[in-house]
Amino acid sequence: MIEDKIVKFLSEISGYVWGLPLIILLLGTGIYLTVILRVIQFRALIPSLYIALIKRKEATETEGDISHFQALMTALSATVGVGNIAGVAAAIAVGGPGALFWMWITGLFGMATKYSEAVLAVKYREVDKFNTMSGGPMYYISKGLGLRWLGILFAVFASIAAFGIGNMVQSNSVANGLETAFGISPWVTGLILCIATGLVIVGGIKSIARATSAIVPFMIVLYLIGSTFVLIEYWQKIPEAFKLIFYHAFTPTAAAGGFIGVALVQTIKIGVARGIFSNESGLGSSPIVAAAAKTRNPVAQGLVSMTQTFIDTIIVCTLTGLVIISTGAWMSGETGAALSAVAFEKGVPGHRHIGGEILAISLAFFAYSTLLGWSYYGEKSIEYIFKERAVKPYRVVFTLVIFVGAVVELDLVWTFADIMNGLMAFPNLIGLLGLSKVVVEETKKYLNLEISGR
Repeated sequence: MIEDKIVKFLSEISGYVWGLPLIILLLGTGIYLTVILRVIQFRALIPSLYIALIKRKEATETEGDISHFQALMTALSATVGVGNIAGVAAAIAVGGPGALFWMWITGLFGMATKYSEAVLAVKYREVDKFNTMSGGPMYYISKGLGLRWLGILFAVFASIAAFGIGNMVQSNSVANGLETAFGISPWVTGLILCIATGLVIVGGIKSIARATSAIVPFMIVLYLIGSTFVLIEYWQKIPEAFKLIFYHAFTPTAAAGGFIGVALVQTIKIGVARGIFSNESGLGSSPIVAAAAKTRNPVAQGLVSMTQTFIDTIIVCTLTGLVIISTGAWMSGETGAALSAVAFEKGVPGHRHIGGEILAISLAFFAYSTLLGWSYYGEKSIEYIFKERAVKPYRVVFTLVIFVGAVVELDLVWTFADIMNGLMAFPNLIGLLGLSKVVVEETKKYLNLEISGR
């Protein structure tokens, strides 16, 4: 069939886009920023968590649309999603337990990247005709580097990705998951998602931020409880799980059970790739919402934003990985969301389906929140290209496409969305590297003013 040929062709392109050069560039940028920022992700992690989760509010006269906490929750809504369940499982299924270690490495260096993205997003943001903040890679590339054409290119990639990875892929995943677990028809799921999303995004970023601030903490806690329940049942296996993770991070994984074995280079590659795909550090999506935060200083939001990668990769992805490895499900021969389902079902002895149902509910919340976050990313990208007149039509189209994604097969969309998501990184990384000195200068200024008390 012609569709199969197109999917195969796009898969080859996706392999090139997400190949070794991009992975090295993304990880290398994180390492470079970590060095020039003097490991800010480690020395400022506790203050960052305090600002994001405890302090929360800036002064009322501060410019911006939403609070630090709301900006963080909206960004988390877009990253804590299918990748945390299916992505981690796919990494372990292909690369073995050691892949989780390389996801951690990606997350730790990615925190410096995420910090830098947010600093630049706030510094170069501007007020649009709706009197709301607009910012992100397209703005700091255009205003900071003077390369408007490159900013437009990023916005094009991001707006297309919003309909793929941020829309149809999500509604399709949750529709399939709920049909498998509860027998709910995909068109029912699609209709509910369509209405629920439309009612929120019609109110813009403030409405989206209120919704994500309520949903994201709940869904993460729900997933934390479900994962912890499984890990308590398999607590004796947890030390062995960590041993497997660290051992196979540097040693090829031999065939075991349904696992066919893998070379070390494949473990590293899949771990880094899935880690980047999960937390999106360097791809340029989350700085779009970081620009809307109420803050006096770009660095304050940068500190908050880098906790997003910590929560996404170091906490949520670790929980998924430990459940899969501790239960022994990684040797089942399954992959993706099916592997996570096997792990959760094994974790609830005597009630086989409850684990899968918990996973399906978590997936539903994860996917819905991702729809909300990516709707804003796409909106601001479309606004940058076509100006404010395109915002309302975009919201209508985005909402309707959710239903389409829920009821059709999406092999073609999955692959094309993967390509667009990867292409976003190239202009964004040019902006990050070209403006890295600006990030350092802003950081020093903040440290002098806020930490030393001057």
